[in-house]
Order: sequence, then C-alpha cells, then structure tokens
Amino acid sequence: MRIVVVNNFFPPRVGGSAHLSDALARGYARRGHDVLVVTAAYQDAPSEEVRDGIRIVRLPAITLPESRLAVSFDLSFATRPSIRRRLATLLDEFKPDVIHQHGQFMDLTWSTGAYARRRRIPSLLSIHTRLENPVARYRHAFRFLDASLVAPRLRLNKPSLVVMDSYMQDYIEERYSGGYRDLVAIPVGVDPDWVRAGDAERGRELIGVDAETPVILSVGHVIPLRDRLGLVEAMPAILDKHPNAVLAVVGRVYYDLFLQRAKELGVDHAVRALGAVPKADIPHLLAAARVESHEQGLGLGTATLESMAAGVPVVAWGRIDNFPGVPMVDGREIYMCEVGDVTGLGERIIRALDDPEATREVGAKARTIVDQHFALERVLDQHLEVLGDLVSSRTSV
Repeated sequence: MRIVVVNNFFPPRVGGSAHLSDALARGYARRGHDVLVVTAAYQDAPSEEVRDGIRIVRLPAITLPESRLAVSFDLSFATRPSIRRRLATLLDEFKPDVIHQHGQFMDLTWSTGAYARRRRIPSLLSIHTRLENPVARYRHAFRFLDASLVAPRLRLNKPSLVVMDSYMQDYIEERYSGGYRDLVAIPVGVDPDWVRAGDAERGRELIGVDAETPVILSVGHVIPLRDRLGLVEAMPAILDKHPNAVLAVVGRVYYDLFLQRAKELGVDHAVRALGAVPKADIPHLLAAARVESHEQGLGLGTATLESMAAGVPVVAWGRIDNFPGVPMVDGREIYMCEVGDVTGLGERIIRALDDPEATREVGAKARTIVDQHFALERVLDQHLEVLGDLVSSRTSV
C-alpha cells in the first residue's frame, strides 16, 4: 500500500501522538509499504528528509503562543492560502491508497480529509486528545469549538476513527455522533524493548538522587488536564511514611500550579521538575523509579504503558476497564483508585514503597499485559489490517 501519515505533531517534537505516528510510519515502511509523512514545520527540523524508509515533508507553519485555551501547548498550524494546492500536488504525485491522520482538531487533518473526500481515498483518523479543560470558561469554549469546527468536518469527511480507550469511546460517541464511517478499537502501541534498556544509575544521576532514595516518577507534559496536583497533594502523607522519597516530574511544564502547591504544602524539597528530556533518557529514568504515577488526566496513555512495559508499577486514578478487553485488577497489574481520590492515590504509592517484593510482582504482571496487548508490532498488525480493509472496500466499489 501507499500510505500517507498525517500529524501536525511529529519528531523532533516530543509527545505521545508524535512518537506513535512516527513509530507506525516506520513500521509501515518496515513491512514493505511506501510511506509519506505530512507534518508541520517545527524549530530547525528540515523541510524534507528521508529516514528509516519514510519520506517526511514539513510544511511551513505558524506556532500559536501558549495559552490555557490551547491546553497550554504551543500549537503549530500550516493553514495558508496555498495549502490546498501544495497538498494536492504533493499527494497527487505520491498517489496514496489510504491516509492515516492523527488529531481531529489539527488543520492538516482537515486539509487532507478534504483531499481524501475529493479523490475518494479512504482515511483512518486516530484521536489522541479530548478537547476538554477543567476551567469552566475554557471547557465551554472547547465544547463550542468541537461542535462548530471539528464535528462538521468529521460529518463531511466521514473517516474511520480509532478508539484507543473507554474514555475516548465515550467522548467520540457524545461529541462526534454521525461524524465517522465506523469505530475501530486499537490501543496505543509501545516498543517494550526500547524502554527496557535503561541504566538505573544514569537515571538517578539525571534526577539527582542516590540509590537509597525511593523515586516516584511521573512522565508526561504538565498541562491543565494533567496538572500533577493530585500527586503533590498526596506527598505529605507519602513523606510521613517515606521521608526521603522524591517525586520526579518529567515533561515540559506548560502549567506550573503543582509547583506552587508544593510550596504551599511544604513538600517542594521533594518535588523535582526535570522538564522535557531527550527520548533516549526515558528508559534510564524508568529504571531508576520505584513506581510511576501517570499524568493524572482521565485515561491511561503512552507514558503509563511505557512504564508498565519497563516493569515499573503504575499508580493511577481512573477506570480499571480503561482498555476494553484488557483485564486489569487493582493491586495485581496496576494500582488504581477513583478519579480525584488523593487519599487513595497516596495510600497506593505508600503500599508500593512499603513492599518492594509485592511491587516488583505488580510490575512483572504489568509487563506481561503490555507484551500481550500493547506491543507495537501487535498494534501495527491491527492498523495494517484496518488500512488494508479500507483500501479493499474502496477498490471493490
């Protein structure tokens, strides 16, 4: 197949959707398919390059300033008067059989969706982020943007949508009813081997702790939906039982309320914001961690699965049926409590730190779960099966 992968976010930009779209694109090429990646320009990345068997074209883009309305991300948009002609020329030359888009609210998704509709090319859209914000005025603005901009385009283009977890399925069915051809359940994929190659000593060096310090790692950009407030508010109880414990937050800090709260609670000495780190350092940090507590938003994302793949026990709040068809039990493959339960979060972290042997067993079972359900090669198989079915349904019409 000739596959176009579309995502405004793509390496060298970091983030879950960027890494997954890159991994899938390289996987498609490794399986013998022709792959073109269309993305937005980012910093000093070349406008065009070929690597790992994929051609990457980065279109000129405008980066919006960070704001709470933009979920505190620096969003890049490539829309300009020439975009339709530029895309049409690029894609007509490539002659795609199918288009795999990432991100329902990104302009390259909208532009390639219109192209696919005009050329009658099937498209698959992976939705990574829910347009939600805990602040009321932004929450209402996001619902309006979803209803006025995103949903109408989905109803017009009718892509197949990838459902990654239970929360996302609920969100899609509520916000985008009538805006898709069908829903396809494919979980987030991770590369287990990559995250298992860490050096614990190097990880401790990056955090600035010694071998006796219990490290609570938290991986992922800090934004309003993943604000780490729950973790910080659990720290007084944790430090009461484990006074030398350290919470290491890894990811760019777009929203620093958790640092302010740490000062108010007198636990700022035990909270370290490492900022964005090179992807290659993540395995080292995981190797140094006693436990990982995910980004505190609803749902378990890439960072959680990579931690589980590395055998690092995860403490989270959310739904135990987060991944449909994947059985998990609190205290067996993961430590999980209700959303907003700060006391429960702290109790589970303390339990994990109290009993290293039991915690290692939870990590080992989590590792098995990832191998069985979330290993990238398995997820890649599922994507290629769906893409192949879309192409076949087009050619049979």
